[in-house]
Amino acid sequence: MVRILGLDPSLSSTGWGIIEAEGSRLKYVADGFIKTDPKQPLEERLDILYRTLCGVIELYKPQEASIEIVFLNDNPVSTIKLAMARGVVVLSSGTYKIPLTEYEPNKVKKTIVGVGKAAKNQVETMVKVLLGGIRPKNNDSSDALAIAITHAHYRLSKNL
Repeated sequence: MVRILGLDPSLSSTGWGIIEAEGSRLKYVADGFIKTDPKQPLEERLDILYRTLCGVIELYKPQEASIEIVFLNDNPVSTIKLAMARGVVVLSSGTYKIPLTEYEPNKVKKTIVGVGKAAKNQVETMVKVLLGGIRPKNNDSSDALAIAITHAHYRLSKNL
C-alpha cells in the first residue's frame, strides 16, 4: 500500500488530498485547502502555503506526491504568482524527499471522467464515486484528490 499526496497549487487556495492505493483499490485518507488572504504580502502568503503543507506532510506521511502541470494564462502577473505558489508546493515535497510526479490537466480529467475536456463538476462527481462517496472540502481539494487518483493509476506505468 502506498500513501499518495495530490496537490493543486494556487496562491489563493491550494488544494491537497491524500489517498492510499493498493493495486486498483483506493482509500480516502484526508483532504483540505490552504486559503491565503490577498491583502497579506506575497512572502507571507507563500510562507503560509509552505508551513501548512509541511504540517500536512508531517501529519499524514505520504510516500509519493503528484501535481498538475500548469499552463500559462493571458495575465503575466497571475502566471508569475501561480508559478511562485507552485514552486513552494514543489519545495514542500522536496523538503521531505517525497518523489513528485507531474500530470497534464487533460490526462487527469481523462483518467477520472474518461474525457480530457471534462468540466470541474464532472471531475468532482467522479472523485466522490471513486472514493466511496466522500465529500471533498472544496473544488481545490477535489482536484487534488483527482490528481492523487491519477497518480495511483499511472504510478507503476512508464506511460506517464
